[in-house]
Amino acid sequence: MQAKRLVKSNNRILSGVLGGIADYFNLDKTLVRLIYAAAGLLTGVVPAVVIYLILALVMADDQTSKQTTTNQSHDDDWSDF
Repeated sequence: MQAKRLVKSNNRILSGVLGGIADYFNLDKTLVRLIYAAAGLLTGVVPAVVIYLILALVMADDQTSKQTTTNQSHDDDWSDF
């Protein structure tokens, strides 16, 4: 059984923090974003922004679902000329 990790989501609007939190707790991403925005407006925008920036710096990127692109050399392909 693989341990669950709190990582940034690839389904991101800014940096993927709230999407990652939604994925970790199996919640709807839009719901988490709306709750965070409402809490930020009710408690003050500055603390919400500071917390978001700290989480964006601390949380790791999701490495499992990133697709790596391969750079293929077309030196032998003369069809471009």
